[in-house]
Amino acid sequence: MSNFEYVIDRFADIKIMRYQIPEFETLTAQQRKLLYCLSQAANCGRDILFDQFFEHNLSIRKTIDAVVETCTADRSSNQYQGFLTYAKRVWFSNGIHHHYSTDKFFPDIEQSEFKELIVCSDFSKMPAQKGENAIQFAQRITDIIYDHTTNQKRVNLSGDADLVSTSACNFYKGVSQTEVEQYNAAQPQPDAERPLSIGLNSRLVKIDGKICEEVYCVGGKYSAAIEQIIKWLTEAEQFAENEHQRKTIEKLIEYYKTGSLVAWDEYNILWVKDLDSRVDFVNGFIEVYGDPLGTKATWESVVNFKDLKATHRTEVISQNAQWFEDNAPINQNFKKAQVKGVTAKVITMVQLGGDCYPSTPIGINLPNADWIRKEHGSKSVTIENITYAYDRASLGSGSLAEFCCDDEVIARTRKYGYQASNLHTDLHECLGHGSGQLLPGVSGEALKNYSSTLEEARADLFALYYIADNKIVELGLLPDSEAYKAEYDSYIRNGLMGQLVRIELGKDLEESHMRNRQLIAKWCFEHGQADNVIELKKVNGKTYTAINDYTKLRSLFGKLLAEIQRIKSEGDYDAGKNLVETYAVKIDQQLHAEVLERYRKLNLAPYGGFVNPVLSKVMEGNNWVDVAVDYTENYTDQMMRLGREFSFL
Repeated sequence: MSNFEYVIDRFADIKIMRYQIPEFETLTAQQRKLLYCLSQAANCGRDILFDQFFEHNLSIRKTIDAVVETCTADRSSNQYQGFLTYAKRVWFSNGIHHHYSTDKFFPDIEQSEFKELIVCSDFSKMPAQKGENAIQFAQRITDIIYDHTTNQKRVNLSGDADLVSTSACNFYKGVSQTEVEQYNAAQPQPDAERPLSIGLNSRLVKIDGKICEEVYCVGGKYSAAIEQIIKWLTEAEQFAENEHQRKTIEKLIEYYKTGSLVAWDEYNILWVKDLDSRVDFVNGFIEVYGDPLGTKATWESVVNFKDLKATHRTEVISQNAQWFEDNAPINQNFKKAQVKGVTAKVITMVQLGGDCYPSTPIGINLPNADWIRKEHGSKSVTIENITYAYDRASLGSGSLAEFCCDDEVIARTRKYGYQASNLHTDLHECLGHGSGQLLPGVSGEALKNYSSTLEEARADLFALYYIADNKIVELGLLPDSEAYKAEYDSYIRNGLMGQLVRIELGKDLEESHMRNRQLIAKWCFEHGQADNVIELKKVNGKTYTAINDYTKLRSLFGKLLAEIQRIKSEGDYDAGKNLVETYAVKIDQQLHAEVLERYRKLNLAPYGGFVNPVLSKVMEGNNWVDVAVDYTENYTDQMMRLGREFSFL
């Protein structure tokens, strides 16, 4: 579609985009039906994520949906438009805390105005408590929304606080960080060499002084939504491409029915070995970034199929995984003697769900369990149609010209930037996350609240170190020895300056990926000062980054990679904490203010997310014969439809 409209909405600091599904029509009808069923399952967990993020999120979202649907107020008024912007932000963040900073955000209208909109809407559609009238309900729900004293941070990663009691996420109720850590440590591990992911799919609550675990499964917490996920997974089984894929789906259903972490590991082993299917999916309680202790997982799903042409580059990487491991600039004891089952592919996204929607990653590496990676391997993906949509949407934004004053760097970025960025993602997911090993007896949870930042830094550094290697050109992954510089330029510029546009002035970096990028850029800047490797220079009163020695910068990447791998392999919490707190958290306030002002003049949204294409059944009489794709649904309509059709909690 040459005239395809990528950016379709803009509000607050967010732009909403569409993505296409190239080659969907080349799949078989069976494959398209499988994708349809898996996509329905991907929508069924939306309520789960809202509730995991904050205990009042579902009530607030249902209130917002009811106002949007039934409010009789003037919809052109500033009052309603201010409310609608807040509604769009809540939908986007899956709750009332910012999707990236995790800070609570607030409406731009007065509380009294918000209450008026609730009262002039259909009260029968409101999630009111028994005996509550419209005015009482409006007061209660807006008191939660406008409360500036509690629940201000969904995920608090500050090292000097009780991370559990100061985080608004809904993984814990009435327990302290110490109690959680003691409870988890007391849980039995049947096999110390193959530890279960204790606490991954549960909520810890204190009832009558006793700590109880509410497991996510049929008959347990989130049962109503999980039953719907199972319904569509069961439907998907009949369209499985092969017996192995069918057994994989069957094992996932068993896990959802029982909540068994043994079944979860068995599913992941089956999933990572499903290499022959074109269609693939992620579905489950997976990401631990939403838990300040990095243990409990949010629900997410992605539904996709392999991009056969683009996958060639990731196949080349996978085939050479052992070479990269053997030649990594890390201690020999931390290397895998035998890299097993590292598979990578480029995928075409069909449906995003849960913690991947509307804001989505551009690459994924799973499973998370280190022992499964070591014994059975991992799958890494780069999401090509998502990265392409981002690239198309950014054309003509002016941000490159504003933050780069070197014509040679600009030309190199335009020539190689998209290709080098995708390769960095491939290397990050496939080699970075798949590399290295823990020493015997070291727990995967040893780095606690710093684990996610350090793991992302480790994967990024692996990619940054190797993207400049001659091996990459020899393998045909980049066209020449200059191309990697486009990624170095971009990474340092973003790590030291660019990503600061996403943070309010005066605040620290909180999100793990942002911390990781600043940690790397700032550490290399400081440790390269003697040789002037990276420079922050002023031109006409504006600050710019400049790399003066790419070879020495690569060496710095290698040194930092060696240290972070040591920290992870040895479980050195104190060293990890020191590294993160020194380089990854605090922001240069003067530089931050300058970046915000320059970006403000560009009138751009620093965050982006997507609406999903809408899949529908094609019927001939009573027979389901195919699946159609529609790209026309707008953001508000999609959010309202999901609220109507996929609300189960």
